[in-house]
Amino acid sequence: MTLPALLFGILLAAFYGALFHVWKGDALKRLFLYLFLAEIGFWGGHVLAAFLHWNFATIGPLNAGLATLVCFLTLFVGRWLSQVEGRVAA
Repeated sequence: MTLPALLFGILLAAFYGALFHVWKGDALKRLFLYLFLAEIGFWGGHVLAAFLHWNFATIGPLNAGLATLVCFLTLFVGRWLSQVEGRVAA
């Protein structure tokens, strides 16, 4: 992977996290959660696509197609899990 592809992937994942934050309209503290989840999901999807040898919407050496899908899946699941409230047993 080249340095420009790595930087583009980081920026693309950050854009996805920020876009998700704007779409859901959460508090500012959730922005950092969404940025983190977007990076984890995006790079996890990229590695998964490379492991499975899937070439879906590639941008140079970056497997952007599956990375984008896994990124948004991670964002939705992460948001859902962050809204679960724990109950303390008495």
